Amino acid sequence: MSGHSKWATTKHKKAAIDAKRGKMFAKLIKNVEVAARSGGGDPAGNPTLYDAIQKAKKSSVPNDNIDRAVKRGSGLEAGGADWQTIMYEGYGPSGVAMLIECLTDNRNRAATEVRTALTRNGGTFADAGSVSYLFNRKGVVIVPKGSLSEDDLMLAVLDAGAEEINDLGDSFEVVSEPTDLIAVRTALQSAEIEYDSAESSLVPTMTVPVDEEAARKVFKLIDVLDDCDDVQNIYANFDVSDEVMAAIDA
Repeated sequence: MSGHSKWATTKHKKAAIDAKRGKMFAKLIKNVEVAARSGGGDPAGNPTLYDAIQKAKKSSVPNDNIDRAVKRGSGLEAGGADWQTIMYEGYGPSGVAMLIECLTDNRNRAATEVRTALTRNGGTFADAGSVSYLFNRKGVVIVPKGSLSEDDLMLAVLDAGAEEINDLGDSFEVVSEPTDLIAVRTALQSAEIEYDSAESSLVPTMTVPVDEEAARKVFKLIDVLDDCDDVQNIYANFDVSDEVMAAIDA
């Protein structure tokens, strides 16, 4: 299991009271706008837009903001930016491999922000291709546990193409091929099982175990990167034990 998954889940739970809520809203809205632009403004015919809207709603983004983003993306309302997706590669403390996905209207600004964040926090910028081979594109659905058992979840999603279920503590992570993501999400809805998010993600093929000191440095770097307006997603291949997470949370 990826330590970053645990960290992302922890951050997800804190999102509603996070001081960076406005910045998180802006990133979710950007996702909605880009999805509407690439696949049209009808969620029923655009699964990526549907999932982007659901994620925004579950994070308490106001409906008016979501609706305007859909209209901007689909060209029904002026003001949409020319967003470009750029993936930067790098290494964090202790040799942790990192992919930093940016959604930006200014490539130079994005590159400068990412490079500065890495070099000032124990990381290094890497050449294209030197890190990306360590990750595979997967469909990832985060399902809150509640009273849900892993067996019940497995029964609901196995025939839909789920490859594995990981226990993240307060939630489960259902991993599938990207092409099976919609089927897995639909299976959960049919079984009336709530989920927090469903999206295409980059999952490491191998992980690097880190101790408490290294984990704190990696988390700090992720926080700094996350503060960059152009940074949309951060993927990393570190693994944090439950004991280390408990020490950090304490």
